[in-house]
Amino acid sequence: MFEWAAYLALGLAAGFVAGLLGVGGGLIIVPVLAFIFTAHYFPEQYVMHLALGTSLASIIFTSISSLRAHHAHGAVNWKVWREITPGVVIGTLLGSVLAAYLSALFLKVFFVVFVFYVGTQMLLDIKPKPSRELPGLPGMFATGNVIGAVSSLVGIGGGTLSVPFMTWCNIKLHQAIGTSAAIGLPIAVAGAVGYVANGLAVNNLPAHSLGFIYLPALGAIVAASILTAPLGAKLAHRLPVKKLKKIFALLLYTLGVRMLISLF
Repeated sequence: MFEWAAYLALGLAAGFVAGLLGVGGGLIIVPVLAFIFTAHYFPEQYVMHLALGTSLASIIFTSISSLRAHHAHGAVNWKVWREITPGVVIGTLLGSVLAAYLSALFLKVFFVVFVFYVGTQMLLDIKPKPSRELPGLPGMFATGNVIGAVSSLVGIGGGTLSVPFMTWCNIKLHQAIGTSAAIGLPIAVAGAVGYVANGLAVNNLPAHSLGFIYLPALGAIVAASILTAPLGAKLAHRLPVKKLKKIFALLLYTLGVRMLISLF
């Protein structure tokens, strides 16, 4: 019962954060799942792979719920979405293939470094000066490659990369958040497919796993997150996002430090 309660609580929090900040919720889902999976004695060498794959699979549903709410507010730039998606899909697939060959230790270290980077960025409200327009199709494809590859290695929907990129290119913040929620969908789909495909050949995964996706956790997280993602998206247009980012940054630091301690 505790395990199911933890998955449901995680889904509620992740869905709200995804809708509010456009970051997909993966930055919360991955470390919490890693802690839970470790506590239940999942194979140590695949704990991070399972956490990453399950996170990306859950973001499929979270992003659909979130992007619908943002679209209702007219906050999704579908032209940007169409131009960046091909690069995002290819980058995500390549990243998920690479992750299958990386050790759990490397993935944990990579994730911790990324969490501290994102936390610092949010805490200090660091954002690039909006000084240019969106690049052409080759530039959008290359940018999508980077966003997709990094997202698949840390199990996120890409918002921590795509939102700063779009604001740098003079896209308004609320539209950048809404468009990021839409970009999270192809990232999540491609990433989930990659983690399933690369985990099917692994024999000693826990029961009820589909490749590197743990289905019981996925079901509970999705059931809870689709309830709170629209709420977060609505509040994103009303609440002081800067203050909320600082609170979220402190949470990221806490999770990052906890995962860093677990490395020793």
